[in-house]
Formats: sequence, C-alpha cells, structure tokens
Amino acid sequence: MRITRRRLIAGSAAGLALSGLARLADGEARADALDQGAYRNETFGYGPLVEDPAGVFDLPAGFSYTILSEAGRPMSDGFLTPQKLDGMGCFAAGHDRVVLVRNHELTAVDLDKGPFGPDRSLAAKLPKDRIYDVSEDGLPFVGGTTRLIYDLRARRLVSDHLSLTGTIRNCAGGTTPWGSWLSCEETTQGKGVEAGKDHGWVFEIPAAGKGLIDPVPLKGLGRFRHEAAAVDPRTGIVYLTEDEPDGQGLFYRFLPNDRKSLAAGGKLQALALPEGVDADSRNRDVRYWGAGDWRDARWIDLDGTDNPYEDMRFRGRRAGATWFSRGEGIRFEKDELYFACTSGGPNGYGQIFRYKPSAAEGQAGERDAPGRIQLFSEPSDPKLMQMCDNLTVSPWGHLIVCEDKTEGENFLRGVTPEGRLYTIARRPAGTELAGCCFSPDGTTLFVNAFSPGTTLAITGPWARFKA
Repeated sequence: MRITRRRLIAGSAAGLALSGLARLADGEARADALDQGAYRNETFGYGPLVEDPAGVFDLPAGFSYTILSEAGRPMSDGFLTPQKLDGMGCFAAGHDRVVLVRNHELTAVDLDKGPFGPDRSLAAKLPKDRIYDVSEDGLPFVGGTTRLIYDLRARRLVSDHLSLTGTIRNCAGGTTPWGSWLSCEETTQGKGVEAGKDHGWVFEIPAAGKGLIDPVPLKGLGRFRHEAAAVDPRTGIVYLTEDEPDGQGLFYRFLPNDRKSLAAGGKLQALALPEGVDADSRNRDVRYWGAGDWRDARWIDLDGTDNPYEDMRFRGRRAGATWFSRGEGIRFEKDELYFACTSGGPNGYGQIFRYKPSAAEGQAGERDAPGRIQLFSEPSDPKLMQMCDNLTVSPWGHLIVCEDKTEGENFLRGVTPEGRLYTIARRPAGTELAGCCFSPDGTTLFVNAFSPGTTLAITGPWARFKA
C-alpha cells in the first residue's frame, strides 16, 4: 500500500498519542535507545541503530536505504557524476517521480573531481554560453548542480544530468515556492584571482528544466560566503545564511522588488538583536541567552552588497548587526524558519535558531510588531549532536539535521518541536552528511554522503516514532 502524506501524518499523530503507553511497555528498550555509547538520545525516537553489514549507513530496525547515485558514475548526458555532494532539494514530478536538484561543493583546486573527467576532456561537449566561468587554462570550473529524476515506487534512478556548471563551491541553497532551487556559492573568489569573474553569488535552477541553465547570478542577494537560502511563500522574502570559518557571519534577508523574479533586484538586510553590538548570539565569552529564549529582531539595511572589498559583514556589524557562528542549513516551514550554526555555543557544538517573521515583515509596520528569533537548541553533549549543518523539516514537524564533523562518525539527528534530540542514522566514518530532504509524499528521506559522494534514499516506518 502506498503511504500518502495524509496517512503518514495521521499515523504519526496516533503513534504520539500512544507514546505514554509505549514508554511503560518498552522501558528497558527505551533506556537502551537513550544511551548507545557513541550517541545519546533525549527521546526514544526510532530506537537503536542497527549496524549495516556493508558499512554504508546504519539505520534503526525496519528502515532501509537505496543508493541511487555515486560520484564518478556516467550520467544520462554523458558527463560524470561530480564529487562532493552537498545541499539538495526535492520536487514532485508526477507519476510517483521526484526531481532532485543537488549541489556539488567543488573548489577551484578540485578540477579533477568534476563532471568532465580527470583531464576535463569532456568539457568539449559543453555549449560555451552555458558555462559561468573558466579557470586560467580556459576550461570550466567544476562546481555546479546536477538534476536527478527518481522513481519512488520502483526505487530507481530514471535519469540524471548536469544543470549548472562553471561555478565554485556550491554548498547549500534552498527550494522556492515556485519550483526552483537556489544554489549558493560559498566563496568570495574574485575576478583576476585565478578566475575570470567574481564568485560568491546565488544561482536559480528550475526543477522542471532540462539540460544546462543560463548561469545568471542573482546579484541582489549579495556577494558573500553563501551557505543556504529559504523563501517565505507569504511574502517572497529570501532568508540567507553565511558560513565564515572565523565564526563572524551575519544572517540576511532579501526584500525582492518583484517576488516573481529575484533577478529584478531588491534590498539586502542583516538581522540585529535589541542590544546591537553588545549582543552575541554565539554564547561564547558571555552567555547571552538559553535554549528557548526569544528576542525581538530588527533589520539593518546594507549597501555595497556586491562586496568588492569583502567587508560587507564587518560594515553590517559596525551598524549593529549580530554575529552568528558559521550559519548553515535553513528551512522555512509554515509560518517560521529554522537555521543551524555549526560552531555556535560555549563548547562550539552548534546551535539551531528559530525565526518567526512579523505579520508586517519587510514593511513599515514591523517596527511596532517585529519578527522574533529564538535560540531553539544548543546541545551541551556532543553525543546528542555536534556540528549541525544542512537541515529540513519532516512532514510531521520534526527537524532532520545533518552533522558535519571532519573526523569520525557523522549522524543524522531528529529534533522534536519541544527541542528534544534523537538519532536517526549514522555514517560510520569518513565524511559529512548533507542535502537531507523529503519526497513531497513524505515516504522517502534523501541524504548525501559528501565525499567522494553518494546519494541515498531512506524508507521505513516513519509513523513509528516514540516520544
């Protein structure tokens, strides 16, 4: 029987209603699930992880994965699947099929890991007007995106091809309400620095398109070390995170001139807390707030957003904007959004924030009723979660969060609406997790193992969650 989104959510609600009885009946199993040595849960979740004999991905009993794409494999268009699989979005395509648009965080020194082969000889097949930029040797940079079509019922890849090329370090991004993917460059590599054009932009890739897009940067969204983006369907406002390795990044919003065309420009702003430069969201030297605390937000206009001197964040800070420590994944769901900061918190284990826009967001009336921001989660134990990165919201309202530790195991974590953490999956060793997103019907969770690069489709008894 095919599980519909409505049936899945109803099943989840029923499971939660019975969770009190489940705790009494399964007390010993719950205790085992809460502390597993390498990881710890604050709620039962889906139970202990079962070791994968293939060493690819550990999941709870009853769950399974399908490998649908691997780096280096030939794609349908004749190019090779690029390495370094990062952010990803999922879109309905009809007839039990979905479209995945996937980023590849390949840098200017990863030229042998891209879609054109180690010597980039396959680049000769590219139409020149579809390449954003080339390196000093005249061959395209290998960052960009791929577009995949996957059959949910048959659990197989139907086709895959290159959709954006010639960019650098496409890290994360976000889906739009109108059916496209915003792919973000996490770099400020400039023209003349081994590149023919400035980098650090956002590019829009339609989910329904075929082949390579015309690579037009959305310059109104600013030039900085972009990480991810999320769009409020009510207002068309785009929210953006910044991943600066020194932990001094801003949280942005873009007010579009035309919500139907981001290329038409608009106003870029940065978030400030009530105390201005005296506030520090990171809880570093001084503890500014605790998990669950809310603050009013105000927004500061930014100028010089093409950022030729790479000083926009510092100018924003001097004007009162708030530092966030390595802004990462972001997701808008219903009337609020969540975003992760990988190295925030007093121990650097990471933070997750929640932002609720004003009813008059981006308009003059928001001064009287501003949007509000909450420190939603700040784990003090790395066994609960460490280095939160890409995230999404499940159909039943839980956050699903990827970890990005450079060494050891990385976990896929769940966070309940009350902020309680539990473990969903484990990548035994070697690479971060990224690109988590659900199929629109809620049956399949997609996730990337970053390097060299594998995309997985996870299915199982999602309605079985126990509190």
